[in-house]
Amino acid sequence: MTKRFEEKDIEAVLQRLDRLTQDEARIAGAEILKVVHGLVQKMNVLIDGEKCAQLVIHHLLNIFLPRWQVICR
Repeated sequence: MTKRFEEKDIEAVLQRLDRLTQDEARIAGAEILKVVHGLVQKMNVLIDGEKCAQLVIHHLLNIFLPRWQVICR
């Protein structure tokens, strides 16, 4: 009985660790997007024209979004 109880405890701990790891990955992804957004906002101030900023946003999203989706799976 003790061995079975210990196995359940270990499994519960591993599941919790997995959830925490996934949460940390989501938080890191959100922080990356926050930094990229801030950079794009500052670029809007420096660069004339909305068209150039849209191209930068599109390019950055094409780079980071697929990677972030893989992390959050």
